[in-house]
Amino acid sequence: MIRIQTPISSEVSGSLKVSDRVLLSGKIYCGRDAVLPKICQLIKEDRLKEYGIDLEGAVIFHTAVSIAGVGPTSSNKPEIEGSFELLSQAGVKMHLGKGAISQDTINMLKEYNSVFAIIPPVTALLGENTISQKCVAFPELGMEAFYEIEVKDYPAVIGAAQGECIY
Repeated sequence: MIRIQTPISSEVSGSLKVSDRVLLSGKIYCGRDAVLPKICQLIKEDRLKEYGIDLEGAVIFHTAVSIAGVGPTSSNKPEIEGSFELLSQAGVKMHLGKGAISQDTINMLKEYNSVFAIIPPVTALLGENTISQKCVAFPELGMEAFYEIEVKDYPAVIGAAQGECIY
């Protein structure tokens, strides 16, 4: 197991390989298909700082946040996978979700020294590893708003890195 603390450095993301098992700790952002296009728009408008969002070395977990907990959604939805490039350009080092992503996205991740990690759909177990959560943008989207959560030892497997993919 490779222990990773956020924010993730370029050296750490560059050292990860497909099938590496990791444990993530620190603050990560949560967003899925309803909010990620809005976050991308904030990037284009250079307005992330207005919300206190810093994506340098960040992890984006493709999930909603509800009283039931967090669990991954499919990362290959157009609104989610379509956000990978702009988020990676803005500094995101790990995209965390589930499902196969396209070869174009895999190649782009390599270009921006970012990776895609798969997290098992174990919502009940992740609750024990979630320390805190707060909504940081678009609260009107409810559980699909952009959240920041603090986690300890979130388990994941690197699914795409260095131009290679687990699928």
